[in-house]
Amino acid sequence: MSIDIPQVTLNNGVQMPILGFGVYQIPAEQTEQAVADALAAGYRLLDTAAAYGNEEAVGRAILKSGIPREELFVTTKLWVQDTGEENTQRAFDASLERLGLDYLDLYLIHQPFGDVYGSWRAMERLNREGRVRAIGVSNFHPDRLVDLIEHHDVTPAVNQIETHPFFQRTADQEIMRERGVQIESWGPFAEGRNNLFSDPVLTEIGAGYGKSVAQVVLRWLVQRGVVVIPKSVRAERMAQNIDVFDFALTDEQMARIAGMDTGASLFFDHRDPAMVSRISSVRIHD
Repeated sequence: MSIDIPQVTLNNGVQMPILGFGVYQIPAEQTEQAVADALAAGYRLLDTAAAYGNEEAVGRAILKSGIPREELFVTTKLWVQDTGEENTQRAFDASLERLGLDYLDLYLIHQPFGDVYGSWRAMERLNREGRVRAIGVSNFHPDRLVDLIEHHDVTPAVNQIETHPFFQRTADQEIMRERGVQIESWGPFAEGRNNLFSDPVLTEIGAGYGKSVAQVVLRWLVQRGVVVIPKSVRAERMAQNIDVFDFALTDEQMARIAGMDTGASLFFDHRDPAMVSRISSVRIHD
């Protein structure tokens, strides 16, 4: 299936689909089938991470799909445990091997902790060598993002952060826009928290277009210029999530959704010392 998904142009000229498929929290044994179904539905951006434990399954699905490599945009991420210049090189090589690929389209620092500077130097080198087309970060608040930009040659192409109707990140997005960084949403449906899927505002807007709440949320993000990677293990839901390019929300509808913002995370704050300690202690390999 061929669906014409709009592309965003990153700060180094690389094109990235604005809508893709994420595999966070999909068990490894279900991931290959989920990715195969996503590719069949028309997704071409795939997002995984070393910490998800399913890179091999993503790689198998890519191999079996027969889709030319240049038609895919594959992202994976560096875990905290592997930060630092030498560790990052090894971790990158290991991810590439698990995925069965010759290069990555996007490599992200997964968390803003550990030796981020050393990692970024290694990633800049990998980028120069052509082993990864673009490099970026994830879960960086504006102060951490600007700090990284100010002290390095390459500005992150992407910052993947929690972004959904209850935590809209508009101020963060504006700073990213000024600095040439593309915002990407994780958790676009807030994992269903705050009764998102039965929210009256989103339900009413969707009814007017014959669209689901999920489709309204994805359309809202796309219209804001936010790259988004919804996850599902159900083929029919995947098909629905990608079917958001045949309608547009009005300014009034966008404003109504803007009114849902609580300005706070529904999951955790990366600036909370206890959370920093907890995330930093998670090991994904010996």
